[in-house]
Amino acid sequence: MELAKVTSKGQVTIPVEIRRKLGIKTGDKVLFMEESGRVYMMNSSMDALREAQRAFVGEAERLGLKNDDDVVAMIKELREEGVVK
Repeated sequence: MELAKVTSKGQVTIPVEIRRKLGIKTGDKVLFMEESGRVYMMNSSMDALREAQRAFVGEAERLGLKNDDDVVAMIKELREEGVVK
């Protein structure tokens, strides 16, 4: 458990151990979420990555991609069509 003090402007210094655990670096943005009466803080970049991963669930199967060779072949085909550079 870590303790932090709130300034008159509502600012809080995130303890170093928490920053390390969340992978937060200078300039990063943090996301606050409320769920069931609890507030959670997370690295917004990591949350965006998780959202992207969730969005792609099932896409490989939908496209018929079974292995790395299938992915490489698809990229080669898209490059030939000029869709991907």
